[in-house]
Amino acid sequence: MRAASLFFGVLLLALSAAGAWAQTFKTPEVLIKALYAYDIEKTPESAPTFYTPFFSKDLIALFRTYNEALQGEVGPLEFDPVINGQDGAATNLKIGTPAIQGDKAQVTITFRNGKKVTLLYSLVREQGGWKVDDIAEPNSQYPWRLRKLLE
Repeated sequence: MRAASLFFGVLLLALSAAGAWAQTFKTPEVLIKALYAYDIEKTPESAPTFYTPFFSKDLIALFRTYNEALQGEVGPLEFDPVINGQDGAATNLKIGTPAIQGDKAQVTITFRNGKKVTLLYSLVREQGGWKVDDIAEPNSQYPWRLRKLLE
C-alpha cells in the first residue's frame, strides 16, 4: 500500500510539473501570458533553455547547438531574453495585437524590468499551437535578436 501511495504521489508531482511542457497555446496572447507566468525553476537542468515549453523546434535546435559549441564557456547570450536582463522580473506586461499571417505571427510586448522594455516576438504555429520562434529588441541603444545571438 505504501509503495502504491508513493508511486501515485510521484506521478501526480511529475504530471503537475509537466503542465506547461504538454500545453498547446491556441492564441499568441495565451502563449505570451503563459511564458511570462512560467516559473523557470520548473525547467529540468537537461533542457536546452529555461523556456523549452514555449520555443519552436527550430529555436530549441539553435539553443542545443549554441550550448554544445560553448562547452561551459560564456557566450554572447549573457542575459535572459524574455526579461531582457540578467535578473529581475517583468511587471506591467502589455501584449499588443498580434499580426497573424498563416502560421506565423508577430506581436510587440512591453513591460517594466527596472525600465520600460519593448520586445518583438516572432511566433510560429507548430502542432496545433503557437510557439516563440524569435525575440528581438530592435529599437534600443544596443539592439539584439535572439537567433542572431545564438548563431
